[in-house]
Amino acid sequence: MIDTARKYVFDFDSTLTRVEALDVLAEMTLKGKPDYDEVIAKIQKITNLGIDGDISFTESLERRIQLLDAHKNDLIPLVEELRHKISKSIEANKEFFEKFSDDIYVISCGFKEFIDPIVKEYNIPSERVYANTFEFDEEGNIIGFDENNVLASHNGKIECLKQLNLDGEVQVIGDGYSDYVMRESGIAHKFFAYTENVHREKAANKADHIAPNMDEFLFVNDLPRNLSYPKNRIKILLLENVHSDAFENLSEDGFSVELLTHSIPEEELIEKIKGVHVLGIRSKTQVTQKVLDAADKLLVVGAFCIGTTQIDLEHAKKKGVVVFNAPYSNTRSVVELAIGEIIMLTRSIFPRSTEIHNGSWQKTAVGSREVRGKNLGIVGYGNIGKQLSILAEALGMRVYYYDIEDSLAMGNAKKCGTLEDLLNVSDVVTLHIDDNPANENFIGEREIGQMRDGAMLVNLSRGFVVDIAALADALKTGKLSGAAIDVYPEEPRSNGEFKSELQGLDNVILTPHIGGSTEEAQRDIADFVPNKIMDYINSGNTVDAVNFPNIRLPKQNGVHRFLHIHKNMPGIMAKINAVLAEYELNISGQYLSTDSEVGYVITDLDKEYNKDVIKALKKVENTIKFRVLY
Repeated sequence: MIDTARKYVFDFDSTLTRVEALDVLAEMTLKGKPDYDEVIAKIQKITNLGIDGDISFTESLERRIQLLDAHKNDLIPLVEELRHKISKSIEANKEFFEKFSDDIYVISCGFKEFIDPIVKEYNIPSERVYANTFEFDEEGNIIGFDENNVLASHNGKIECLKQLNLDGEVQVIGDGYSDYVMRESGIAHKFFAYTENVHREKAANKADHIAPNMDEFLFVNDLPRNLSYPKNRIKILLLENVHSDAFENLSEDGFSVELLTHSIPEEELIEKIKGVHVLGIRSKTQVTQKVLDAADKLLVVGAFCIGTTQIDLEHAKKKGVVVFNAPYSNTRSVVELAIGEIIMLTRSIFPRSTEIHNGSWQKTAVGSREVRGKNLGIVGYGNIGKQLSILAEALGMRVYYYDIEDSLAMGNAKKCGTLEDLLNVSDVVTLHIDDNPANENFIGEREIGQMRDGAMLVNLSRGFVVDIAALADALKTGKLSGAAIDVYPEEPRSNGEFKSELQGLDNVILTPHIGGSTEEAQRDIADFVPNKIMDYINSGNTVDAVNFPNIRLPKQNGVHRFLHIHKNMPGIMAKINAVLAEYELNISGQYLSTDSEVGYVITDLDKEYNKDVIKALKKVENTIKFRVLY
């Protein structure tokens, strides 16, 4: 029901639009002039001084117009440019402006010549737009403004709002101190500092409420909106120094994001995760049952890596928490490191490098061999194994592989029926197996004994899959002639001291779990995982989730979307649809997917809903989580 007792007064520049229109006009009219940068900077400085009330608005206006060098004809392309500069969340909530247009006013120190055509598209007529007007000379040049207009004077917005004498509660929404003064003078009841486009401390410090987007403003006022829950209220915690692009991607989409450079122990995470909706981690943070039970708001966990054994996937599913990882984004980085280490081990580059760093010149071909013609055994023929297979063959290696799953050979690679067959034939064995706990000590004393004398081992998979003590013994006795290890059974939570039995051994390359740590891979992961998170938060899609039924339902206009997660028990869908039928809600789209434990259904409804239906759906037996998306 529309509340006619409330009136909404909007600023235009940097509120309804993402820009200051006079600044844009200046950029257009001064383009190509030798002093362009200097004049633009001067205009922007004057704009900010006027907005913050540090100089009178009249002075601000006069000084800017003198610098503009604009013509009436320049207003046409300006309006066209402003059409593409509407604030994103304003544009997304256009329905509000159309529905409540009788209660919406625009009071701006900008100019009606460019404001009217923009807000007209939002169903706000010219008679409810209060702004300045330009003065032109006979040739159409902009030479000034109507100085008799109350908005041309200092604090003119106060006088303008007084003259309107609006009934009911008056709320002002704007980005500047010049908007706040209407609240300060007592003629407006509330001031919302609108910070989607620019955060002005002077205005924000005085605001009754800070609105980082239109959704927040509508949420606070319980008004119809594009999203049921504003993104700025969704808290995201990123741990372990995930790439800064992830922080930027999620922040730009409107979420409240906190980034920490380290992992957090269980007890600390139990406290930290309260109130958090999205958790982003890498490999060290343990998301245990206790952590998940303490997570009162958690919707999704993003693993910015391939492995997910650090997360209790089954308990996350039972709690209705969706988990995404990055299974492909760093595969090339791992493959390139494997190739590099295979060459370095075969050529004995590492011992020669250590010697010369210590001042010893030992030029020799002893123990230095080409990889061409050698046998490479790949254990685990997934995404990484297959890419490695192709590159190794291009180097002239003969490739053998072993995998418990049936996998089509790439190129001339040959599949081995058993692990022992592969170990018997390989000059270099490289491990690319998953993080299944059953793979602990997958390569132990027995398996090393099955390898060729003088063979080499590369492990870029999981630390616990190799018996480090057995490997160290084999290297010391000469059974193996070299190894490259990137992962360890126990790894520090953050950068610092580290000890291993492999330290100091000849022809052993040790790296600190950096297989996927290239700038390219981290950027790709910082793009892939946040996109999955945002897709789930924004539309409910779970494609590529590792612990949840996969659903994708295209976003539709003019509908409301409900997300319902429940235990996979017979008759749940019937109960959900019985509730919807009871409230006479028509389903315009619905998709259900289940696994052995949970069911996940997305429902789109094509009419307004009574909020009692939400309570009823939450009470459906065996419901785990329910969310209204929009």
